[in-house]
Amino acid sequence: MNHQNKVSVVTGGANGIGRCITEELLKAGALVACIDTDLEAGRWLEGRYGAERLFFYQGDIAERPVLDAFTTEVIRRFGHVDYLINNACISKKGLLSECGYEDFEYVQRIGVTAPYYLTLRFKEHFATGASIVNISSSRERMSQADTESYTAAKGGIGALTRGLSVSLAGKVRVNAISPGWIDTTAYQGTGEAVAPVHSEQDRLQHPAGRVGTPPDIAAMVLFLCSDAAGFITGENINVDGGMGKLMIYNGDEGWTFEPGGKS
Repeated sequence: MNHQNKVSVVTGGANGIGRCITEELLKAGALVACIDTDLEAGRWLEGRYGAERLFFYQGDIAERPVLDAFTTEVIRRFGHVDYLINNACISKKGLLSECGYEDFEYVQRIGVTAPYYLTLRFKEHFATGASIVNISSSRERMSQADTESYTAAKGGIGALTRGLSVSLAGKVRVNAISPGWIDTTAYQGTGEAVAPVHSEQDRLQHPAGRVGTPPDIAAMVLFLCSDAAGFITGENINVDGGMGKLMIYNGDEGWTFEPGGKS
């Protein structure tokens, strides 16, 4: 997989899964334009990898003027885009926490509107063989209570992936990744990544035998962006260690269901 000098745009690229995607693209030889609200983390990454290879832009992608300014600068600096990684999203919880109109809408602007608008802004600047990868979530298909703002945004980005893959057919491949439980502790803030420690129960509830890590998602991003994935578009690939395939009923695997409580 050759990513040398590929111009890559990563939203929410200074922390968590986004930071890992940014770093793995840089290690693979790509050039990265990263936008994030965390100035300290962004400048730390810029200092680590060099401003000539990593262009960091501080801003909130929920705001249209920020998106306009960012995309204008990306095109000015690089002239084209090879990869667009729509990673950024947040949660404002949901119904049980009285998530209001403004908060709910704000999450959708980050998680759905910004990816659409970035695609629109870059539409005439995508290079031949370009790829868009949207970071969705296993929560678009299953939910915990009080997560509606995030769940709706992730469902929206999944649907947007399908739509864009058809509209951009023959020009840009568009796919999504749905992470399951990914422990991002090691990729928060500034500092070297340190592997987290999990309980045996946390590890073994996953058929893969462990909790996920950001490199699990970054590896799939790099694959989907590569020529090796040239016949894949419009897909939403679940990367959850098999959790979504494990059917558990009351009494299974030592687990009991207690309505309103935990077991």
